[in-house]
Amino acid sequence: QVQLVESGGGLVQAGDSLRLSCAASGLTFSDYRVGWFRQTPGKERGVVAATNWNGRSTYYTDSVKDRFTISKDNAKNTVYLQMNSLKSDDTAVYYCAASLDGGGYLRGREYRYWGQGTQVTVSS
Repeated sequence: QVQLVESGGGLVQAGDSLRLSCAASGLTFSDYRVGWFRQTPGKERGVVAATNWNGRSTYYTDSVKDRFTISKDNAKNTVYLQMNSLKSDDTAVYYCAASLDGGGYLRGREYRYWGQGTQVTVSS
């Protein structure tokens, strides 16, 4: 059974940092690309960052570029999202998602497996 479990969210002040983790099980993690998405009430879930199977190719949405870093550790079956200089606009539930590498990576429909999410709240 495939499982993705996010952790590391919390309540922080603007300008602070958080490191989110996504632990995967039930799959051969090195075969998968992983994305981080976030969602706020009443808004569509949108991609934040994504990486290919070995972590060498990365993507960031413009609003987090130069602040967030995605990394993938296949030996630990874990993907991380380092979030620095957090802003109130970053407040959301953050989800990790995975699919076999190849094809698109910007749309939620392109990811087969999803975690339950972790709440990030940034106070101004």
